Amino acid sequence: MSVALIRLFSNNHADLNPSYADLWFLPLGGTGEIGMNMNLYGHAGSWLMVDCGVTFQSPLQPEYLQAPSNTTIARDMFDVVSADPSFISSRKGQLAGIVITHAHEDHIGALPYLWQRLQCPVYTTKYTAEILRRKLQRDNLAERMPIIEVQSGQRVDIGPFNVEWLGITHSIPEPHALVIRTEAGSIFHTADWKIDAQPITDKAFSAQPFRSLAKQNISAMVCDSTNALRTGHSVSESAWYQGLLELVQNAPGRVVVGCFSSNIARMISLAKIAEKTGRYLALFGRSLENTVGAAKATGHWPEDLKVIDAYHAGYLLKHEVLAVATGSQGERQAALSQMAQDNYRNLSLEADDLVILSSIIIPGNEKLIDSMLEKFQKRKIHIVLADSHPTPIHASGHPCQDELKQMYAWVKPHIAIPTHGEPKHLVANAEMAKQSHVPRCLTGLNGDLFIIAPEHKVIKGAVKTGRIPLQQR
Repeated sequence: MSVALIRLFSNNHADLNPSYADLWFLPLGGTGEIGMNMNLYGHAGSWLMVDCGVTFQSPLQPEYLQAPSNTTIARDMFDVVSADPSFISSRKGQLAGIVITHAHEDHIGALPYLWQRLQCPVYTTKYTAEILRRKLQRDNLAERMPIIEVQSGQRVDIGPFNVEWLGITHSIPEPHALVIRTEAGSIFHTADWKIDAQPITDKAFSAQPFRSLAKQNISAMVCDSTNALRTGHSVSESAWYQGLLELVQNAPGRVVVGCFSSNIARMISLAKIAEKTGRYLALFGRSLENTVGAAKATGHWPEDLKVIDAYHAGYLLKHEVLAVATGSQGERQAALSQMAQDNYRNLSLEADDLVILSSIIIPGNEKLIDSMLEKFQKRKIHIVLADSHPTPIHASGHPCQDELKQMYAWVKPHIAIPTHGEPKHLVANAEMAKQSHVPRCLTGLNGDLFIIAPEHKVIKGAVKTGRIPLQQR
């Protein structure tokens, strides 16, 4: 047993300081839940944070810690919630850096709120850095936070960690997996991914970089579990274009599409659909405007695709309007909810207009979404949901079971560590690793310490974790 672990047991789990022989994984958020990703890797007296995300409209206690299903408890819901960073903020002198894998809110959204508690360099790629800087401008932090831009395929030393960025496919520009190398071992951190041969943005998935990891003695693969319960293979980002095109072509009135504001691939496709159907694309919501602005600034938005000023949409004929709106999860202050109540400043919907939810329903948001949809239906506004439409109008950015098994077979890690999912997803991911002949699987939840070297074990509840509400801006 390492000296660090002896101290851990003798001091009631209070003194976690990894030695040169140690390689640890410590999730503070995102393991046992979907969202709020905040991961730590420990080695040689230092820590590396990977991602710093939020979730929305959530309680401060995860579902797996709730009361039994046959009881009713009151839960306060908060607009913006992140994992509690207290463990690492109290050791910020040991925090070598923060790596952001991509620009989705559940991976980047907490950083503008929490960076002053952490105060270390941030490493990410150009597009994600652009999104981050736009967020930081609201609090005048853009000049204070050191953001180091890296390129796909680059290797960077961050304290005792050597980090390599491996391009992968997801539902956003420049998503990256990581290979984290140390003197005690190497970790393949998948972040969010899927195998997509026809993505809307970036290059098609290439298997070669991941096959090559089989020869690099990867100690552990820390893997996305979001869709581990789904059989088969995920749908390509390009597959839903035709379904959305047909809906817009056949709509006699205005069309409003609700989708995640970070999904630039969806917006590019909708801009093409607007052009093809003689409509004008408008964006309703500041986060959508920031996403498109960042895409234009970094070369991810085709120059020939037009977006009109949202203010002008209200003056168009109804068959000329194609809008994208924030609030696909029923968020009360978002554009879509305001449209449902007919009090949105730039656009009013009428009977026979069409609202399309081109997104999944995140567990826990069902009541909010149902309430919003009921308001639309009472006004005889048509609704189309991705989950019930016969042709695809949404594609998940996460791997299904066949993709998980394929990646495990390519990488051949010694240990599988499922993350980014609720407990049922983690168990299913572990089963895929077992079927792919991974020798060992370690499963746990936020606050559990995963020992990757010099031995393999999980210390349950090594660190006190929790959630904190963040003030919405």
